Amino acid sequence: MAFMRQSDPAPAILKVALPLPLRQTFDYLSNGIPVQPGCRVRVPFGRSRRVGIVVETAMHAAVVAGRIKPIEAVLDAQPLLDAELLANLGRAADYWCGAIGEVLFGALSRALREDRAPTDFTEERWRATAAGSAARDARTRRGGSAALLQTLGDEAFSASELDTLLPGWRAAARRLAGAGLIERTQSTADAPHARDGGAPVLNDEQADALATLLSAGEGFHPFLLQGVTGSGKTEVYLRLTERTLQQGHQALWLVPEIGLVPQALRRLRARFNARIAVLHSNLAEGEHARAWLDARSGEAAIVLGTRSAVFAPLPKAGLIIVDEEHDASYKQQEGFRYHARDFALMRAQSLGVPIVLGSATPSLETLANVEAGRFTRLRLHRRVHARPPSPVHVLDVRGLKLAHGLAPALLEALDACIARGEQALVFKNRRGYAPVLLCHACGWHAVCPKCEKPLTLYRGRRQLLCHHCGHTERAPGSCPNCRADALIPQGQGTERLEEALSARYPEVPVLRVDRDSTRRRNAFEKLLDRLAAGGPAILVGTQMLAKGHDLPNLTTVAIVGVDEGLHSVDFHAGERLAQLVVQVAGRAGRADKPGAVWLQTHEPEHPLLTTLLRGGYDAAAALQLGERMASGLPPFSHMALLRAECAQRDTVEGFMAAARDALARPGSNGLLRINGPFAAPMPLRAGRHRAQLLLESPQRPALRQALAEWLPRLHALPQPRGLRWSLDVDPVDLY
Repeated sequence: MAFMRQSDPAPAILKVALPLPLRQTFDYLSNGIPVQPGCRVRVPFGRSRRVGIVVETAMHAAVVAGRIKPIEAVLDAQPLLDAELLANLGRAADYWCGAIGEVLFGALSRALREDRAPTDFTEERWRATAAGSAARDARTRRGGSAALLQTLGDEAFSASELDTLLPGWRAAARRLAGAGLIERTQSTADAPHARDGGAPVLNDEQADALATLLSAGEGFHPFLLQGVTGSGKTEVYLRLTERTLQQGHQALWLVPEIGLVPQALRRLRARFNARIAVLHSNLAEGEHARAWLDARSGEAAIVLGTRSAVFAPLPKAGLIIVDEEHDASYKQQEGFRYHARDFALMRAQSLGVPIVLGSATPSLETLANVEAGRFTRLRLHRRVHARPPSPVHVLDVRGLKLAHGLAPALLEALDACIARGEQALVFKNRRGYAPVLLCHACGWHAVCPKCEKPLTLYRGRRQLLCHHCGHTERAPGSCPNCRADALIPQGQGTERLEEALSARYPEVPVLRVDRDSTRRRNAFEKLLDRLAAGGPAILVGTQMLAKGHDLPNLTTVAIVGVDEGLHSVDFHAGERLAQLVVQVAGRAGRADKPGAVWLQTHEPEHPLLTTLLRGGYDAAAALQLGERMASGLPPFSHMALLRAECAQRDTVEGFMAAARDALARPGSNGLLRINGPFAAPMPLRAGRHRAQLLLESPQRPALRQALAEWLPRLHALPQPRGLRWSLDVDPVDLY
């Protein structure tokens, strides 16, 4: 890649990427304006003007006059995307088959994709005045004002941090600023450092893991930190981050979901006096841009965020941490289908920095890399409080009379938990009141007209909802088919469990934690704050509760409805079920009180369950890896999935047949297997017919070569109106 000298007035040809679903770049003349790769430029495009990103510059050659248009303006004095990030985004676009312009613009904050100079985004920071500190100590303010003063303490917080820790804080900020209790400030922190007295004493396993990580020194070193839930992985991350800041470098922390960001931010804030850039999709555009630019300038010593934070510039990179690396949330499922964990590994290698993947239940891909010697595994077998793992009681519910889906022994365990003044979690990975509304008289059941799947009943709002496409309709009072007053909810969702448990324990808070109950901003954090205060309570929740939350008074965990995951068509299902059971079970007994786990099933002899319960996650993972190897499935092979959907079935089938014909015929060496086209496991969703074609190869280069040849042919095929298709490399969801 040739960079133009700043003093050279001669025009150069610029390769410019535009935010279009095209894999090509477009040529423009620099018109004598100095510009470097990674800078944004405004260019004419057809009858409009667009913002593009310069990917490459080449010295001017003979050009036919008028054939190449000049750029109109350079928007950045220095590249927004530095050489490392620009090169890796290009590699990512190539690997995951993305359009280069969409990939580059997707790495920028939304506000930076516009025709606007980055200097327009000045940093906004807030702190309490002396009067505000006095008001906080005297507790003269209430509600949101008191919460904001308490959050600020004696330090300055950025707006992005406040957006994360205290959503909706601006109304309180206006009141407090008007009263002279808080003020905006441009002050910056001193050189990043750890606060005195904030670190607990490490146990032997933590100390050994940290010593190994530190002894590796600088350079690319991929580690798996595998520790049971509650074993103190986060403390190891914090010690590594402390060393990184001491060396004047930046640390990137990734967590799988927005709900985990506030907890991580509080721990980082409590430990370090350092600028922290928070990046996730719930931030306002301006705050996201300010945080992104803080990372780019190197002023942010720590970059914390979800999946997309992996695109943050890291000019002083020293460490990358991917917490809960197994989580499927790291895989983007729409648009550019990248995997944040894998892109983090790509960047760590290019930047020459260590990367730590942490999990109690590592993905099979990561375990395969450990077995192959590519990653170093460090183990934490014991919980920090020396509390043994909570015993798991398997309840065989075959033939039992269940009360709202709960076995008698489980209800007795909940009774005992509440009597002790402790908290319990009832895990059910199904939202709503009941998954089916059935007529007992004629057998009719409510079905989504767009997906042909049962509608979930939401009794509280008298609604039927499709969890696949979002279709809603009023719940009928009588059967639409036979008019009988015999409609019966079948099965249990979190809403029904909440109702039943509230009736059984009227004096105890029963809190439902799922996507429906936490739609409002800050709702999830408020629920957790109520539990952290202690006192008896029951949580009813979905997989939102399976990750990363410490509730010291939570001692009893009940897992109901695991049987659905034992017979899925997706080969990932067994791995995910094992991870889910271990993660949910790990919520019990994390502090000084012993815990217990109750698992209900109709299949207590299922090989996966028996292996998991007798040998733990390692044994279950080994079983799954053996099955994957015998079947030639990832991580022992490599996949790409072509999906297509359209309102007309014939259109989908015609496109998929043409796509199949456009593939180069597999050679006799058997390095490429073609499966399909065939109907998707869910053939109709939102009124659109869906089909798939799966490519498999035991060798990644063979698959990449096939995709490189196939993709231009796919784009060249006739694209019927209303047809949508996508290509997913290394898919984590075959549904």
